[in-house]
Amino acid sequence: MVDFTKIIRTIPDFPEKGVLFRDITTILQEPEALRAAIDALDKSLEKIDFDIIVGPESRGFIFGVPLAYNLNKGFIPIRKKGKLPYKTISKEYELEYGKATIEMHIDSIKPGQKVVIVDDLLATGGTCKAICELIEEAGGEVVSLNFFIELLGLNGREKLEGYNIESIVKY
Repeated sequence: MVDFTKIIRTIPDFPEKGVLFRDITTILQEPEALRAAIDALDKSLEKIDFDIIVGPESRGFIFGVPLAYNLNKGFIPIRKKGKLPYKTISKEYELEYGKATIEMHIDSIKPGQKVVIVDDLLATGGTCKAICELIEEAGGEVVSLNFFIELLGLNGREKLEGYNIESIVKY
């Protein structure tokens, strides 16, 4: 078994003073660690009945696409405003220092589809909450939120209360 906490690099004071940034690039660089990370996320989905995986730009793509491939599911990218080429639906949400907007193609989610959201990190939960709302407004049902890392001290689970949440590494 891979001890991810020994591989994930912690960078102090990034992107600002007082923040401990958990850098997953060290996981991505090591074939055994990357395989173990994807396998662990795959295992976290074993008992979940779902139709499609959604992942936010950009690290949600890193984990979501190989899972979709392994599980023979489709993948829907959630991107920052203005990055998708077709008609989109969007959701604005609050950041610590302002607002941001995420989008997905208008035809990505079919009404009644069971959706899993996959991302690298659960921090405050704001981005994921906006993604859940976007999926639900499109008629999808969010059945699980699956993260590689969860920062427990930032209380993201509170913002996402009522959703099934799985995480592999907890700080």
